[in-house]
Amino acid sequence: MSDWRLGLRAVTFDFGNTLVPVGRDDLRRVVELTVVELAATSGPFDREAFLAAWAEERERQFAEALPAFREVDIGERFRRVFARLRGLAAPPPGQRWNDAAAAARSEPAEIAAAVEAYSRSFVAALPAPPEVGRLLAALVERYRLGVVSNWPLASTIDRFLEAAGWARYLSAVIVSERVGAIKPQATIFRAAEAALGGLTPGSILHVGDDWVGDVVGAKRAGWHAAYLRNRPVDSPLPGSEPDDDVEPELELERLTDLGPILAGR
Repeated sequence: MSDWRLGLRAVTFDFGNTLVPVGRDDLRRVVELTVVELAATSGPFDREAFLAAWAEERERQFAEALPAFREVDIGERFRRVFARLRGLAAPPPGQRWNDAAAAARSEPAEIAAAVEAYSRSFVAALPAPPEVGRLLAALVERYRLGVVSNWPLASTIDRFLEAAGWARYLSAVIVSERVGAIKPQATIFRAAEAALGGLTPGSILHVGDDWVGDVVGAKRAGWHAAYLRNRPVDSPLPGSEPDDDVEPELELERLTDLGPILAGR
């Protein structure tokens, strides 16, 4: 083991599939809970039609946003789904929406309420792994801790961290929606450095499951990186496979493996 740990002052974590595993069934349950809440205010609509439209528009958004290094917009997704359910035909695959026409089929307050319902449903649907809380409690004795995540709703991460009891351990919560940039862009890592108190890049370790976003992004920003291998095989969250462009300091089979490694510094 090299001595890079000796200068370590902070550890940051990706959110989805690092702190919190997110499988396909998990996200479907989030949407199902959202549908139940929205049916009373924005319905009536067919539940299966909503779920199908949501899945299609989710994939369309990722195809549009990720190549441009943009975060997806959940409000935009709701506008498109409501427009479909209210009679507006979706464009063919590969073609863009007329978003002005889609927005005409819903009200701004309705979309804001839908986004809030979706955020609350995520927290209700996904359990907080208890071992993560124990890990954070142990690491905070030695390091500043933070979250650095690509996520379309920063409020969802805030809610989840509070509900899990993890927020008290964190000095910074940096989310792509707030920053206006996604990993692997350096902007989001620079924002984290500032939020952590102006720490130098070489004093921070970032842990994540997405090779390009977490490992390549962190290393290009001058940080140390730990690659987490145990991503759910069916997760619909964006991800990428390892290559030979960079070499992380650590490769972890489980997030909890990090504790003994850093404790042994």
